[in-house]
Amino acid sequence: MELLGVAKFKCGLVLMLFVALFLGSVSGIGVNWGTQSTHPLPPTTVVKMLKDNGIQKVKLFDADSGILDALKKSEIQVMVGIPNDMLYILANSVQAAEKWVSKNISAHVSSGGVDIRYVAVGNEPFLSTYNGTFESTTLPALQNIQSALIKSGLGNQVKVTVPMNADVYLSASDKPSDGDFRPDIHDLMLQIVKFLSQNNAPFTVNIYPFISLYSDANFPVDFAFFNGFQSPINDNGRIYDNVLDANHDTLVWALQKNGFGNLPIIVGEIGWPTDGDRNANFQYAQRFNQGFMSRFVAGKGTPMRPGPIDAYLFSFIDEDDKSIQPGNFERHWGLFYYDGKPKYPLNLGTRTNGLVGASGVAYLPKKWCILKPSANLNSDQVAPSVSYACQNADCTSLGYGTSCAGLDIRGNLSYAFNSYYQVNDQMDSACKFPGLSVVTDKDPSTPSCKFIIMIQTDSAELIRNGKRIWSLPIMLCVLLFLNVM
Repeated sequence: MELLGVAKFKCGLVLMLFVALFLGSVSGIGVNWGTQSTHPLPPTTVVKMLKDNGIQKVKLFDADSGILDALKKSEIQVMVGIPNDMLYILANSVQAAEKWVSKNISAHVSSGGVDIRYVAVGNEPFLSTYNGTFESTTLPALQNIQSALIKSGLGNQVKVTVPMNADVYLSASDKPSDGDFRPDIHDLMLQIVKFLSQNNAPFTVNIYPFISLYSDANFPVDFAFFNGFQSPINDNGRIYDNVLDANHDTLVWALQKNGFGNLPIIVGEIGWPTDGDRNANFQYAQRFNQGFMSRFVAGKGTPMRPGPIDAYLFSFIDEDDKSIQPGNFERHWGLFYYDGKPKYPLNLGTRTNGLVGASGVAYLPKKWCILKPSANLNSDQVAPSVSYACQNADCTSLGYGTSCAGLDIRGNLSYAFNSYYQVNDQMDSACKFPGLSVVTDKDPSTPSCKFIIMIQTDSAELIRNGKRIWSLPIMLCVLLFLNVM
């Protein structure tokens, strides 16, 4: 009996360990932390936000030392990114890869106490819009980083992956079971997938139902969400009533039919923007993200992979300096505004019932740059002034279907001027649009359109003296060209 009791005790420990390992393999929700902002919140502030919201994993797009230092002893799991523009040198130099790993991974893991789990080699390198630019360098860079991790003794602790856009695979029909990798990169994808499999590394994919809606005017809106779709896809008995499941399982089938059906999958980016397009709004963003989180918390996967999903929401905080080439919505993916304020109610299934915003954020004085009441809208200065302001600030909340769509022409001009004024830290010279602008202490915001006040950050001085110093000479040149000085 005593031996039986010991055996039961040991079995109990084994079962507990198994459950812990199983749950720990996916754990809580992750978020993407982008840094393409003119005035980013201090890393310590963001890390506190992550912890306050119960976020257990974070995905970075580079290896910013300030951010990694802030993540020390936070117990937050980290995926460190390597930008695409670094792939060439890492692909062609083992020494460069070893140096990168030593500086950006080993140093922070061994002595810094940063829980780095993955290195993301590149970011969506095979996007069709890149026209093959990174096709010859992604796999060699991946191989060299893996070799460097092994040499540093981190090969088992830190895994490599390549975040792919969902355009690397497709279906010949609307059924996931017809999925396979894109013909033009099919062989290359198999080489990468084989390498990932050999090194017990996951396949990372970014899935955006919003993009499906954005790029196809005939796309059924309800299929983008999780509330049930009246005309679901029946794929040999597997029912798909939302595009996330269908997209995800198209990848599963692509992997399976090429011999890698058991390769782990991470959803590296998933989310919904709140502005910059008629389908980018608070209502849809809340509907999508809460629908996804409810499934996530319940451990519901897809028809082909019914277990818990490993995923990172995109994104944590808005980025006002991000490229808008894909669309104006690109600067509005955040769960939080630029200043760390939550955008809408969202239950992440953590220890909080809603989003917890940043604390201790300091703002510039309450003043705005607007169009003078007496300004002449027929002035020759109007067009070049608003064009200049929007080229050097953020006007993505203006236009059809956006939060500021209700503004008249004077409101649009005021918004553009204020955006430029705030990005340049309310410098007097940033509200000198010839005969058009004036500073006011009366908030010009409307119920749906917020005229921001910029936050005070450590980067403000850097922006004034470095990153945006070219703006002022150009402004002077514009004024001289227009013969107003």
